[in-house]
This record gives sequence, structure tokens and C-alpha cells, in this order.
Amino acid sequence: MSDHSPGNNITYTMPVLANPSAIGLFGLAMVTLVASTQKLGITDGTSLVIPWAIFLGAAAQLYASIVDARLNNTFGATAFGGYSFFWFAVAFTWMTQNGVFGSTMAKTADIRELGFAFVGYLIFSIYMTIASMGVNKVLFFDFLFIDLLFIGLSCSVLGIAPHATHMLAAWSELIISMISFYGSAAVVINTQFGKTILPTGKPFRVFQ
Repeated sequence: MSDHSPGNNITYTMPVLANPSAIGLFGLAMVTLVASTQKLGITDGTSLVIPWAIFLGAAAQLYASIVDARLNNTFGATAFGGYSFFWFAVAFTWMTQNGVFGSTMAKTADIRELGFAFVGYLIFSIYMTIASMGVNKVLFFDFLFIDLLFIGLSCSVLGIAPHATHMLAAWSELIISMISFYGSAAVVINTQFGKTILPTGKPFRVFQ
């Protein structure tokens, strides 16, 4: 890009940025895989889920959000940014429950506040699901199961059919992991070979 105003001949070089969706989806895939094992009862506790929440669920998606913002991708920046901060908050919630910030905070924590936070993220996920219909079908189904995850989390924490909704959240989270692994692999492999090897599905045309 050049500035051709009188007396100026300045060339601005825009950096070439890679598609950050691969690392963002990989981060989501990893954290949901690890977290789902705890919900399904395969593993116990959240102490060793916290590092994956911070570095994969949060940091990797935050990086993807920042790059997408520089690429003027509002959807990607909002999606990865929104869920990045979700995982930061969840990690600090687990740290509070595990007494990292003292026994008083752990004892006085009201789990219902977390339930209402999940409700807020359900609202966020629903309108992001609608927006994802304009991207591709892999992302749409990823968001669809994220919706189910937040329905399960909200209801189970707020005491609405807690066992059934807890299991809904657990299985939805595992499915999110598998879809996200596929989505990440599709971005890397299709980009590397310059053609569609792993299809992601054409966007829905409902609003066009």
C-alpha cells in the first residue's frame, strides 16, 4: 500500500498472517478432551485440568483471537476471544474451589453464581451458532454441541435434573473435542496441500 499524496512516496507493508483457527481449535479440542474425562468420571478432580484450561483453552484461543482481529475476522476474533476468557475464568474458579486463594474464599463460594455465568455463555453461544452458519458446517456443529454443553452445565449447576444434565454436558464436551480436532486438522492439512482433503462443508445460505 502506498501513500501518493504530494511529497510522499511511502510504502506500507502489511504482515502476512497464517490462519489462526488451527491452533485455536486445537486448544479447544485439548481442553475439552481433558475436562470431559473429569465430567465422565474417568478421572478425578480438577487440579490437573487447570494447566490445560489456562494454556490450551485460554492462551491458545486468545492468540487465535488476536490474530483473527488483525485479519479483520470479527467472527473468529469474538469466538476465540470469548471462549478464551471463559477458560481463564473457569481455571480461576477451580483454583478458588481448590483453596488456592484461601479457605475463606473456598468455603464462601456460591456455585449458583457459576450457573448464571453458564447461562450467559449459553446466550453468547446461541448467537455465535447462528453466525457460524455462514462459515462452514464443521464449525456449526461444533457450536451446536457447545450450546448443549452450556445447557447441561447451566441446568446441572442450578439443580435442574442435575444427573441427566451433567451427563449431557459431559458427552457434549467430548464430542466438541472430537469435532475441534477434525476442524484443526482440516485447516492444517488443507492449507498445507492447497486443496480440500478434509471437507468442512459449505456454509448454510439461510440468510442469503
